[in-house]
Amino acid sequence: MVIAGIVGGRLYHVITDYDLYFGEGRDPVSALYVWKGGLGIWGAVTLGGLGAYLMCRHYGLRAGPFGDALAPGLFLAQAIGRFGNYFNQELYGKPTDLPWALRIDDAHRLQGYPPGTTFHPTFLYEALWNAAGAAFLVWLGRFLARRDGAVGGRLMWAYLMVYTSGRVWIELLRVDEAHHVLGLRLNVWTSILVFLLGLVGYIMTSRRHLSDAISEGTEEGDGPRAESEAADRPNEMAETSVSAGPEPQEAHTKSEMKPDAGD
Repeated sequence: MVIAGIVGGRLYHVITDYDLYFGEGRDPVSALYVWKGGLGIWGAVTLGGLGAYLMCRHYGLRAGPFGDALAPGLFLAQAIGRFGNYFNQELYGKPTDLPWALRIDDAHRLQGYPPGTTFHPTFLYEALWNAAGAAFLVWLGRFLARRDGAVGGRLMWAYLMVYTSGRVWIELLRVDEAHHVLGLRLNVWTSILVFLLGLVGYIMTSRRHLSDAISEGTEEGDGPRAESEAADRPNEMAETSVSAGPEPQEAHTKSEMKPDAGD
């Protein structure tokens, strides 16, 4: 899974920044130098996820629960990985004079910004967002397990939504060179599409889990239908007791009348 993630991350980077490797005067072989250049998270998650799925198929594991267990740790891994941008002095944001602003060396400062300019530490924003996302997924997993009895593979879809919602506003702060589509950075559009994918997946998985829970509850005399019937039973018993109430009184009246008739 890790190897597939590295290959996928590199492929996404090479495809989206092809001019760095296949433009005029470029060396295409350098695209294979993983230690030089970048890795794209979208390709890493895609091929890494495929590797995880094939691994689950091979060992007979259920992909949904495996994804639930993996998602919080994946967030933490990304939070740690973002500090690589700090050491490389790359992928920082717009100029700012906030107390936590980032100072960049002259060799790594983008052209057009004078010496002494400080920038938004977007790597830090994303690291904190990812760490908070990991904590949220742990809470969400426990909440779903308590409420529905199982998480049901929903945490990986939630991971996609949480990560991409943060990536959109962080991406809008960055000033590094990037491809633009309709005025927005390519990664912004990718984040929007992946968010929608995660939303659809979460809804479909939740509906499937609810449908399975209802069918199992019906078979075992449990679940919403059984609970609804059980909730109606006290009313039925009350109606029975009300309707049965006059009978003893009527019988008692008749028994009192018999002696009079006999006399």
